Amino acid sequence: MRVTKSAAVAAALSLTAFTAQAATLEDVQARGELNCVVTTGVAGFAAPDENGRWEGFDVDFCRAVAAAVLGDGEKVKFIPTTGKTRFTVLNSGEGDILFRNTTETMSRDADLKLSFLPVNYYDGQGFMIRKELGVTSAKDLDGASVCIQTGTTTELNLADFFRINNISYEPVAIETNEEGITNYSGNRCDVYTTDASGLASTRAALDDPSAHIILPEIISKEPLGGAVRHGDDQWFDIGKWVVNALINAEELGITQANVEELASAAGDNPSINRMLGTESDMGAMVGLDAQWAVRAIKAVGNYGESFDRHIGPNTQIGLERGLNALWKDGGILYAAPIR
Repeated sequence: MRVTKSAAVAAALSLTAFTAQAATLEDVQARGELNCVVTTGVAGFAAPDENGRWEGFDVDFCRAVAAAVLGDGEKVKFIPTTGKTRFTVLNSGEGDILFRNTTETMSRDADLKLSFLPVNYYDGQGFMIRKELGVTSAKDLDGASVCIQTGTTTELNLADFFRINNISYEPVAIETNEEGITNYSGNRCDVYTTDASGLASTRAALDDPSAHIILPEIISKEPLGGAVRHGDDQWFDIGKWVVNALINAEELGITQANVEELASAAGDNPSINRMLGTESDMGAMVGLDAQWAVRAIKAVGNYGESFDRHIGPNTQIGLERGLNALWKDGGILYAAPIR
């Protein structure tokens, strides 16, 4: 078969692009900083504190990856994005990894060329409304104005729900959660819809949270998780196994406080030994050293510790574990084993 010059050039360019894309670990290590794509601000998940330091549940996963790869969970540059811009920023190479309340879907995987990491929060879309309006069901929202973030699965789910129930609505387009709070607080929309976790965060930020209710209907499945670009299996594996390590750590009783002690010598539990590098070097499989998981857990704690610290029942957000409890505790959180 004869290969034309143009075809050969195209193949060479394609190979060059793949090679460049498939060196994320080396790029991050050479830069000395992880570029993590996050939201513009959702309390409890990702938002800068009064000193400008980013905090939150999603932020912890960024820090865990940085700790595993760079040895320091503080070596992160946080890149705030909207629902519309997040994938462009990631796919352009400006971001190395995304942790931003993002739902895995077929089109995002196959069409946008994203590889999704294990689910770190099982969620579903809900509705928040002022208690004074007396509405108790989303099916009674016919004719309501609804604040909705553009470029999200939320926007599509909303249209499906109203179509299925043969009711109408007036969309009020917003770009960010901050804009949503402003519009909803200013009575520019009757209803605010997003993931139920985001509604809990938004309600907590209102002047009088008790004046607002989250309606009982959950109208979608929203498996939220991190994502990386297609084409770099090693980088995908690193992100995947850092998430799995934090979940497995909770199941095994490994905490931020005891991880270094457990990693100081092999104990009786081979699962702990493998994860912490005292019995084998699992990190070598993904281009890291044996202590990768130790650093990740030391930086942010296990999954449960991060959840409780940022969004759990004793926080302003006040979320119960629910589906996000470990599988052995009645939830569906289930991490692949490190072995």
